[in-house]
Amino acid sequence: AWAVGTIILISTGWQGGGVLAVFFVASTAVSRILPPQGDNLDVKGDRRDAWQVLANGAVAAGGALFGLEEPALGMWLLTASLAASASDTWATAVGTWSGKTPRDIWTGRAVAPGTSGGVTLPGTMGAIGGAAIVATSGALLAESWRLFGAATLLGLLGMAVDSLLGGAAQGSFYCPECKRSTERSIHRCGAATILKKGWRWFSNDLVNFGAIAVAALAGWLVWQWWP
Repeated sequence: AWAVGTIILISTGWQGGGVLAVFFVASTAVSRILPPQGDNLDVKGDRRDAWQVLANGAVAAGGALFGLEEPALGMWLLTASLAASASDTWATAVGTWSGKTPRDIWTGRAVAPGTSGGVTLPGTMGAIGGAAIVATSGALLAESWRLFGAATLLGLLGMAVDSLLGGAAQGSFYCPECKRSTERSIHRCGAATILKKGWRWFSNDLVNFGAIAVAALAGWLVWQWWP
């Protein structure tokens, strides 16, 4: 976290640090107020570990480095990356607390709350809110209102890619000892789990990283098209 924050501050100054602060405060708040449900899936919870920090912050820090040569581009990519991360965080928090049954984004079948690839209308609305909060901070600090619309849409793109990757590729497991679904290849009880779908090595952190990277790449393409 210190490494990500330091790179962002050095590359984009206090403006980039402000966007990072808004993302951190808003995402932490929604995760504490609406902690992840779906205990049957054995999710990590609201406390981030090192891999989660890198999955959600490494792309943002890499994008911010462009600010050393072109400050406006650094802010653009930073804001787009953090908007994608916030969009996913808010979608999960709001969606699992909405009481609505998620539908698999690929098949349309009902899935348990918290399942990767599961989507709900309230969750999507939460995704828009999370992306918009970060996009607003970026637009204000960069003094560029076109960044608001672009980052909000790029954030939603990241959330959609996250759901698509999560539903198709993320490893989903079952613990035969505890008789419960989990995202862990080795369950908390120490038992080896059975792979139900996806790739064993493709974790939720990789899903997040890939989705944010797609949003950042799309942001760079938009920047080239709309300088």
